[in-house]
Amino acid sequence: MDCWQFVSFFIRQLLCVLFLLPFWLKTPVNKRRLGSVKVTLFRSHLMLAGSGCLMVALTYLPLTTANALFYTAPLIMLPLSAWLFGEKTTTDKMVTTLIGFTGVIVILRPSEFHWATIFALGCAFTLALYNLLVKKLPLGKPVSITLFWTSLLSLPFAGVLSAFFWQPLSYFDFALIAASAFSTMGYHASAISTYKRSVTSHIALAEYSGLIFVTLFGVIWFEEFPDELTLVGILLIVLPMLLGHHKNELNTQL
Repeated sequence: MDCWQFVSFFIRQLLCVLFLLPFWLKTPVNKRRLGSVKVTLFRSHLMLAGSGCLMVALTYLPLTTANALFYTAPLIMLPLSAWLFGEKTTTDKMVTTLIGFTGVIVILRPSEFHWATIFALGCAFTLALYNLLVKKLPLGKPVSITLFWTSLLSLPFAGVLSAFFWQPLSYFDFALIAASAFSTMGYHASAISTYKRSVTSHIALAEYSGLIFVTLFGVIWFEEFPDELTLVGILLIVLPMLLGHHKNELNTQL
């Protein structure tokens, strides 16, 4: 694993804490206290584990393959949500999700297995569990407070790792880390707000749409043009989701 990842993770989390500190200070005392200590501590270290798995996967796997495996996270959420929260899902949603997973397998091409795929799946699992555990957090807490405590509790262990593997950073590296910090905060804030209010199976299907943006970014920024099998896999992921959403709208109107 690239040791630079530990350094960047620590700095990213530190920037998040510093950015969120004014919001924490302005929040009433009864709402800014740490709620579920065990869950928040566990979620903070899930971020660290997932970040390490992410770096390994992106280092050793093609971008499209790595991201396809990351998108098994919504599928993993379905059995996890049934186990942890007793959520029920319809047959239609289960079939749609299984078709989406088939699309991921098509993109992956099992005959080209690489050991780093295990780390990509590890990243997907930590992401799925991280998002689902939002439901274990106390209700009524502002999103900024949840993000503040999650980032803060990740600093001690991340700080030890970054000190042990410290590497000098350029101004450009720091700028990339800062951009990553704000992007990460935006994602986690959206996830916290959404998973507290919605049924997991509904969100899981919607999350697959991000694969379209990943493909577009690969074409625009890295000149990685998907081949025929990749396009077929993406269609298997996206089209059933769109058809299911359209069906739900028609049923609502009727």
